[in-house]
Amino acid sequence: MSNYTTKSLEGKLILAATILASGMAFLDGTVVNIAVPEVQTSFNATLGNMQWIINSYALILASLILISGSFGDRFGRRRIFIYGIGLFIIASLLCSLSQTIDQLIVFRTIQGIGAAMMIPGSLSIINTSFDKKEQGKAIGLWSGFAGGVAALGPFLGGWLVQTFGWPSIFYINIPIGLMALFLTIKYVPESKNIDAKKLDLIGTFLLLTGLLGISYALIEAPTRGLTEGWVVGSFLIGMVSFIIFYAIEKKIKEPLVPLHIFKSPLVLGANLVTLFLYFALNGIIFFLILNLQQLQHYSPIAAGLSMLPTILLITFLSGPAGSLSDRIGPRKPMIIGPLLVSLGIVWLFFMGTNTNYFTDVLPGLLLFGLGMSLVIAPLTKSSLAVDTKYSGAASGVNNAVSRVASLLAIALLGAVMVTTFSAELKENITHTNLTTSQKQQIIEQKDKLGGIQIPTAFDTSSQHIAKETIDNAFLYAFKIVMGISAALALLGAVISFTMIHNKEK
Repeated sequence: MSNYTTKSLEGKLILAATILASGMAFLDGTVVNIAVPEVQTSFNATLGNMQWIINSYALILASLILISGSFGDRFGRRRIFIYGIGLFIIASLLCSLSQTIDQLIVFRTIQGIGAAMMIPGSLSIINTSFDKKEQGKAIGLWSGFAGGVAALGPFLGGWLVQTFGWPSIFYINIPIGLMALFLTIKYVPESKNIDAKKLDLIGTFLLLTGLLGISYALIEAPTRGLTEGWVVGSFLIGMVSFIIFYAIEKKIKEPLVPLHIFKSPLVLGANLVTLFLYFALNGIIFFLILNLQQLQHYSPIAAGLSMLPTILLITFLSGPAGSLSDRIGPRKPMIIGPLLVSLGIVWLFFMGTNTNYFTDVLPGLLLFGLGMSLVIAPLTKSSLAVDTKYSGAASGVNNAVSRVASLLAIALLGAVMVTTFSAELKENITHTNLTTSQKQQIIEQKDKLGGIQIPTAFDTSSQHIAKETIDNAFLYAFKIVMGISAALALLGAVISFTMIHNKEK
């Protein structure tokens, strides 16, 4: 174990390596959302394809992030970190060169493996490289800078997509990754724990299988049908995997997820609030950006900039809100925060087909950002309210819960969006004066949502009717998704009210 300080040159370079690598992984989690409409157009893809582009990354990250830290402890933290960076660079290059949507999904999965090796590896390297008195400061700098890099995602993604095309959002990882790789190889010391706990490979496999099964069923059900064999089979496999996972984790001595930490109402409540709030957060980002680009016709840059107020609020107010929580306890911020998030989503619920950003969108995003700012710090701290020796496991579990929330948001809300949009489109288009052939050409593309391409052979009047019908169906489905997200955020406030209590009155 080394004893570097944040003021030493070596300490600064080690921090730079961890910030660049983990920031790159965080950035990829946000930047891709902006590119979704462009990728959809490029590959003539369905919403299901777009969901897999997001969820293939999130699925692997959620499944492997818990065990990858243990791999570093056992085989060398620096070594696993280097492997993760290298894999992420290669996968990013392959993503940018993808010729089909299936290739892109596969390479995004590989990216997720690399990210799962980098994110916990960053914190492990900081913990073992810096003097104990400097670790808190180093982690603060890491989280601040890495979060700042991720915050640039929507704007940077919009600029890259609009200026250079969607492959550029993956090319940008290559120079960042190479710099992180150079700094790690040259300056980061190796460390490992000879007494590292046994790897729970069975638990990891069951977690991955469970998440994959449920995700596949949710994403594919709208197009294949709820009773289709693959959908039913994958759902059952997912559920059975989770049941076996729970049974095994209760019995083994060194589980992937130490279930006993959930005996604390504070920890359980914090993780439930994390699940519901991050579900809402990821649903808002994905579907609002689709709305802005497909329905409101924002450019990628404009769509990215539209999210900036929310990101700035979270970036600059989370720290002061954390200090406030330290003074008054987590209960009030964790009740008020989700309430504000819910109100912000309700505001977005009332968006129309021709919205004014400053009156119809911005107020909702400000409420949303303010609510998230209030809740992030006390939420994280409450999730770590366990015995010190389990703090690493508790942190990993909470991180994994936030990833699972992202995964479920895209899968479940996507299923609701496609199903609702399809039903509304079919219903509304029957009442238009389009020809039977024209109606069929539109309905056949229902899985593309607002990305439906109206045939140029339609006359001007028919194009207008088709466009209006598509927009109204999209807007109706969008409102349903916003309603679900608002309800879940409100449920987060209810859980905080019933389960989160201050230790000191």
